[in-house]
Amino acid sequence: MKLKVCGMKYSDNISETGSLLPDFLGFIFWEKSSRYFDGEIPELPQTIKKVGVFVDADADFVRSRIAKHELNVVQFHGNESVQYCADFQNSGVEIIKVFSIETAQDFAKTEDYQSVCDYFLFDTKGKLPGGNGFAFDWKILEKYKSRKPFFLSGGIGPESIEDINKLSVKPFAIDINSRFEISAGLKNVAEIKQFKYDLL
Repeated sequence: MKLKVCGMKYSDNISETGSLLPDFLGFIFWEKSSRYFDGEIPELPQTIKKVGVFVDADADFVRSRIAKHELNVVQFHGNESVQYCADFQNSGVEIIKVFSIETAQDFAKTEDYQSVCDYFLFDTKGKLPGGNGFAFDWKILEKYKSRKPFFLSGGIGPESIEDINKLSVKPFAIDINSRFEISAGLKNVAEIKQFKYDLL
């Protein structure tokens, strides 16, 4: 499984985390987040895909961040419509659409987005769009019947590795954030290194 480290904020910490060669690094462009990113992304190994995370953002703002930071992927974490996602299909970026999951019935919401996204991301329903720090019942994933690859997110910490490696329905990637932090946006690189090593 691939690894995405989200909520990056501080330049030196970004570089240090990047040296571990995760597959994706996520930068949050939503001002209400404690991990809001408004700096410059340092030079990273070319194998790492830079992900911009947006919540119901103006399309022009998204395009400006794509251009400024040379983003490879956009992650839509709000109530973005199918048409909104479709409008970015020819922007030279991959598209992740996030869905909050509580029961298997929530997978029905993904159906209309199948043709306009490259990936889905399944997160826990919570008060905030991401970074809530707790997981949903992963047994629900057995009810996911689509072939669309998905990221698994929500409350994943160092102790989650055994359960992740045992999943019968394999995520395309694991998305980690708040449970690997020293403070908001400042990642514990040693813990991420061990998690990446253990991830099958």
